[in-house]
Amino acid sequence: MSEEVTADPPQYDEGDLSDGVWDVYSTRIITFMIVAVIAGGTIVYRALEDWSWVDSLYFSVITLTTVGYGDLAPSSSASKLFTVFYIVTGISLLGAALNEVLKRRGRRLAARRAKRHRGR
Repeated sequence: MSEEVTADPPQYDEGDLSDGVWDVYSTRIITFMIVAVIAGGTIVYRALEDWSWVDSLYFSVITLTTVGYGDLAPSSSASKLFTVFYIVTGISLLGAALNEVLKRRGRRLAARRAKRHRGR
């Protein structure tokens, strides 16, 4: 009474998913959102901390990549609160981007396996 376990990915009907727009444009949309978050962070840190544009961009990127060298740090309460929001938002977007890349790779591998399997 044991069920056979297969390594094949689940098959979906066309009606199960959206019209495919997300699949086609997801990488572009998420990339745009990441660029927008980094640009927004740069502008906010420039305004709140009075850092140079380069320092603001640098801090935005090292914060989102969780590197955090410690050479720059927010000094005001407003900057600290913004940083909390910025980290949660940015890391979520980076996770979504990684998820989309891995899903796309999985679909390509599944298609290759199916093509090989059909060719036998």
